[in-house]
Amino acid sequence: MTSGDEFLGSAGPFAVDVPWWSEVGPVVGWLEGLLGVPVLVLRLLDVAGGAHGRDGHVTYHVEALERPAIGLLDQRPVVDGVLDGTEALRSPWARAEGLRELLDWAAGELASAGRPVSGPVVQRRTWNLAGLFRLPTVRGPVWLKATPRFAADEAAVIAAFAGVDPGLVPTLLGVGERRVLMEHVPGDDCWGPSPETVGAAVERFVGAQAAVASGGSGGCGFVAGVRDWRAPVLEVAVRDLLDGPLAEELTEREVRGARELAGRWELVSECGLPDTLVHGDFHPGNWRSDGGAPVVMDFADAYWGNPVLDGLRVQGFLPESGRAAAARDWVAAWKSRVPGSDPARALDLAEPLAHLTYAVRYQEFLDGIEPSERPYHRGDPADEVRAALRCASLG
Repeated sequence: MTSGDEFLGSAGPFAVDVPWWSEVGPVVGWLEGLLGVPVLVLRLLDVAGGAHGRDGHVTYHVEALERPAIGLLDQRPVVDGVLDGTEALRSPWARAEGLRELLDWAAGELASAGRPVSGPVVQRRTWNLAGLFRLPTVRGPVWLKATPRFAADEAAVIAAFAGVDPGLVPTLLGVGERRVLMEHVPGDDCWGPSPETVGAAVERFVGAQAAVASGGSGGCGFVAGVRDWRAPVLEVAVRDLLDGPLAEELTEREVRGARELAGRWELVSECGLPDTLVHGDFHPGNWRSDGGAPVVMDFADAYWGNPVLDGLRVQGFLPESGRAAAARDWVAAWKSRVPGSDPARALDLAEPLAHLTYAVRYQEFLDGIEPSERPYHRGDPADEVRAALRCASLG
């Protein structure tokens, strides 16, 4: 615990009900109950046990916005440099001054719009990929999201989709560099969706993707702020990944197999689907619904390329019993819009290639975050390469 430049002490350990390290709401709640002052989690310091962003014993750096009473915190020693060291890759919202600036910016934007913040900010999530906060106003909650420099420009992606289907995406209330303010979307996140919900989400999103694809030149840069990950670029990115340090985590056979797979993107391109805006993480947890067609959120992984990865991603988050129907929905949605295409074959061909794409993306995460937060993604690129080989029966 710190307050400004002052180290206040330590608290815990204590148990929380949510296993995910980035879901810091329970941590904030426990500490505020103990100390009687508002606090905000800045960043992850250390993890003992657990893996893939969950479980284990986690240590955080927490900032107290007011000084708590004396005697409530332990005075255990802290390793020199853990709290005050300079780290170039640290996210702005993982620094006390950066977090205060972010919240002040949001409050100023909302006040200028005639919708001032009316109560305490609620911290929902903090990790190397995003800071997410709920800001109360008299006209309902507003969400503040900040993302790192290797994330897509979410405001640009949301605006592009809103241009063809305004209800598909959240309403933007404010935009800054790597930060957005969004209107609250009523309802619930769509974990465990019904087949009808999946079908509605796929149909609506594919419709928007097809409209975006037909409305532009079809080249990279149709939407500023998203990367070009069309097939030739992805093939080069995978080969560059395999030429780098990742090769030390793989066997020679695994590297050869992954290189062979990387050349198959051309076959996917021959299936006739247009390049368009791809969500990049199109699973039900990134949809929200109050009973109607889901609203799609979280575009930090968006890119310009073949949409087949979105069709595969949704299946990966469904029980086995629901995957075939989701695939049929996706195939039918694209077939109706591009009659000469073969989306079913694209799905079959792209399954191992999706894992290679995620390997590239996870390596970008590892290369773009500070060392203490690398446990979130350590080992993920190699795991994804091996998953690709298993899919292609090359592992």
